This record gives sequence, structure tokens and C-alpha cells, in this order.
Amino acid sequence: MSPGLRRRLRSTPLYVIVWVIGVVMVTPLLYALVSGFKSTDQLSGNGFGPPSPWVTSNYTDVLASAAFWRMLGSSTLIAVGTTLLTVGAAALAAFALARFAFRGREVLFTLFTVGLMFPFAVAILPLFILLRTFGLLDNPWGVILPQAAFGLPMTILILRGFFREIPGELEEAATLDGCSPFGFFWRVLLPMARPALGTVSVLAVVGSWNNFLLPLLVFSEPTWWTIPVGVQQFQGQYAADIARVFAYLVLAMVPALGFYAVAERQLIGGITMGATKG
Repeated sequence: MSPGLRRRLRSTPLYVIVWVIGVVMVTPLLYALVSGFKSTDQLSGNGFGPPSPWVTSNYTDVLASAAFWRMLGSSTLIAVGTTLLTVGAAALAAFALARFAFRGREVLFTLFTVGLMFPFAVAILPLFILLRTFGLLDNPWGVILPQAAFGLPMTILILRGFFREIPGELEEAATLDGCSPFGFFWRVLLPMARPALGTVSVLAVVGSWNNFLLPLLVFSEPTWWTIPVGVQQFQGQYAADIARVFAYLVLAMVPALGFYAVAERQLIGGITMGATKG
């Protein structure tokens, strides 16, 4: 038996596992997509068969709804605001924790990492009281600021590891050329850390987009409802029209899936580079 054939035979179980996992993940999405083109009666009588006839009004009605586009815009605004605030603050903090030696640096970094073990659900009551005190209920900043705060530990952890791998000789050369510490951070470090910045940005956007509990807590009026909250409200409103709920779920997933498809290479590349450097 040739070595190439032997390697292929050894890797066959891995390919089989990958295909099985892929099928398990894709099947519910395809079922929801096809079910959205059915009527509720079709789902009751023929749940797994093809639509007959195809009911496109479930999708077109959702797309024609101003509320859906308003929630899409709200989710986008909050996700972008959260990402800019999280990555901007974490980059500055990670730069200080990685490139400056000062007393208590490791203790401060440990405090940030402890935030990874702090579940969001525990902070619901004090967070609600704090937001009410500062008048941030029914305000997008009431979601952006807490999301950024809870996203800082992981973002700092990733960026600090990347910043520490930048050679010190590069910083010395920049200093000799008259570059200030902030100038080195802005002109040299950030461009070199583009893969890591892309990775943490993708994580921040996805985390904000999928957040359900915090927007539900902050927004009592539909003006700033996000897509996850809209899905929950739509399910309650059209509980008897299951096919239309499927259509809404599919359309609600499309922006996140599209963004992830575009940013997947950046995400995987940043994680791989970080793992290689580590």
C-alpha cells in the first residue's frame, strides 16, 4: 500500500466526522428556510416535504415591515458602537499592560481576566438599577456601555498577547526616530496588529448581535428593539402562524450569517496567527 493511500485511509474518519457535524448543523437551517415557504396547514400535514404551493408571502410580508428594518438598524448601530468602544478601549489598555512595566501591572491584568468568570446574569439586577440611576433605560447607550464592559476582558487578553510579541527593537527604533509612545501605538503597533484587531472586532460584533437579555432588560419601547428581541416578540404575536415565524427567523439570521461568511477568513486567520505566536 502506498504512503499516500495510507494517509488518506487514516484521515477518512476525520472527514466523516466533519461531514456529519456539517450535516447536523445545516439541516435545521434548511428546514427553517423551506418551512418559511409553507403555510401552517402544510407544516401540520407535511412537515418534511417540499412546499406545495410555495408561499412567498411569509418572507415578503416580513421584508415589507418597517419594524423589521428598524430593528435591523438598531442592532447594527448597537453592534458597531459596542465594537468601536470595546476594541478602542481594550487596545489602549492592552498596550499599557503589554509594553509598560509598572508596579501592579500583573495584578491589574488579573483583575481584567477575572471578568471572564463573571456571568452576565449575575449582574442583571445591579446593572438595571445603575442604568435607571443614570437615565440610560430605553437608550442605546444603556446596551452599548455594558456590552463593551463585558467584552473588555477577552479583548484585552487577546490583544495583550499579540502586542507582547512585537519586538522591542522595533519600539526602540521608533523612539530614536522621535516617535512618542502613543505615536508608536498608533502608527506602528495598530497596523501590525490588524489580524488581532479584526478577530476581536468580529467577536464583538457577533456577541452584540446575538445578545438578547440586555436589550430586553433596557428597552421597554419598540423604538430600539434589536433583532433577537424582535424574534421573541414576533413569536409571541404570531404563535399560531408557525410558517411565518420560520420566515422571520430565517431573515433574522441572514445578516449575522452573511457577516460571518465575509469575516470568517479574518477571524480564523487572527486566531491562527495568535496561536502560532503563542
